[in-house]
Amino acid sequence: MTAKLYCFGESGNAYKAALTMALTGYDWEPVQVDFFHGATRSADFMALNEMGEAPILVEGDLTLTQSCVIQLHVAERTGRLTEGDRNEILRWLFWDGQKGSGQQGVLRFLMNFLPEEKRPLQTIQWLSGRVQAALATLERHLATRDWIAGNAPTLADTACCGYLFYPEPFGFDRKAMPGIDRWLTNIEALPGWKHPYDLMPGNPSDRA
Repeated sequence: MTAKLYCFGESGNAYKAALTMALTGYDWEPVQVDFFHGATRSADFMALNEMGEAPILVEGDLTLTQSCVIQLHVAERTGRLTEGDRNEILRWLFWDGQKGSGQQGVLRFLMNFLPEEKRPLQTIQWLSGRVQAALATLERHLATRDWIAGNAPTLADTACCGYLFYPEPFGFDRKAMPGIDRWLTNIEALPGWKHPYDLMPGNPSDRA
């Protein structure tokens, strides 16, 4: 049965789920969510996820929301991306939700997808400091490692890279962080890897 992932290309959280499925060879297809025209607030979407957020995985009678839940489901079904200490993998999944994607996604949205006159500069400045501190933590961790949690790629890697492949600026300079740069290059070399704008429908150019 082909699973459906309700997603859109601009979403790093949706990318975490989509990338996990792509790297594990999961049978799935994307269903584009028109986020920028209010689709996540529609009655039909809210019936699938009362939180009004993408991604959503629908697989037969099963409906899952929240990217980490979808990632864990895919890993358990395929037996892949779990090689390593489970507690360490989960530690980085939770870190990403709070300190990684949880902050990067908001900052990227404020800096790139709001009209310039509506961008809250003080909020952006404060959040930028938080994002830089979190990136510094990730850089230190990856300074002498190829993967985040063990000697092979895991869900920790597909979670923590979620927003770091996007071209829109949010203060992340890949070349200034050699540990992260090398790690992202490792991920790009994995069979099945695709850039978020190639893996899921939806691109800022669609609204240009």
